[in-house]
Amino acid sequence: MAHYPIDHSDVPIRLFKSDFLEFFTHISPVVVVIIWLPVAVAFMALEVLSGGYIARGVGYLVGGFFVGVFLWTFAEYTLHRFLFHYQPKDPKWERIFFLFHGVHHAQPQCKTRLVMPPVVSIPMAFIMYGIISLIFSTLLGLPHWVFPVMSGFIVGYLFYDLTHYATHHFPMRRGIWKYLKRYHMQHHYKTPNARFGVSSPLWDVVFGTKPAD
Repeated sequence: MAHYPIDHSDVPIRLFKSDFLEFFTHISPVVVVIIWLPVAVAFMALEVLSGGYIARGVGYLVGGFFVGVFLWTFAEYTLHRFLFHYQPKDPKWERIFFLFHGVHHAQPQCKTRLVMPPVVSIPMAFIMYGIISLIFSTLLGLPHWVFPVMSGFIVGYLFYDLTHYATHHFPMRRGIWKYLKRYHMQHHYKTPNARFGVSSPLWDVVFGTKPAD
C-alpha cells in the first residue's frame, strides 16, 4: 500500500462529489451491531430450532461457533493483508482501493470510517456464507455445522470491527486491550505493511508479518 500522508483534520476526506454516495461512506459502530448481532443470533437460533442438537448433542453448536470465530481471525488477516493492502498499478484501481481502505490510512482517526459499511459487509457475508457452505456441507458432509459456524464468524467480525473502533478512540490502558491498541497504532504509524491483525496478532506470528518490537 502507498504510504499516504496522514491528515489529522476533523473534517473527513470527501470521496464522492455526490452527497448521496458520500453518505454511504460513513457509518457508526452502533449500526454494525444493530445489523449483524441479530443475524448472528438468528443463525444459531435457526439451527437450534431445527432440532438437530437433540440427536447430535449440543457439542457441534458450541464447536461450530468457535470454529467460526477462529475462521474469522484468518479471514480478517488475509483480507487486510492481501485485499485491503493490495497495490494496483492502474490509477483507476488505486482509486478504488483508496476508497475502501486507503482513506483509513490517510485519515486514521476519522470516527465514521472505522467500521465496515454495509455496502461492503453485506455482499462479503453472502460470499463467506457460500464458502462456509461449500466447505462444511459439500466437502465435509456436515451441513448442520453451517449455521453455528456462520454465527461464530459474524460474532468474530463484530469483535473485530468494535475492537478496531476502540483502538482508535478509546483509552485502552490495561492488559490485552492496551496491547491491541499499541499493536494497531504501530500498523498505522510505524509498519503499515506489517501487523495486519487487529483483533489478534495470531496470523502475523504464523506468517511472519509481526516485526520484533
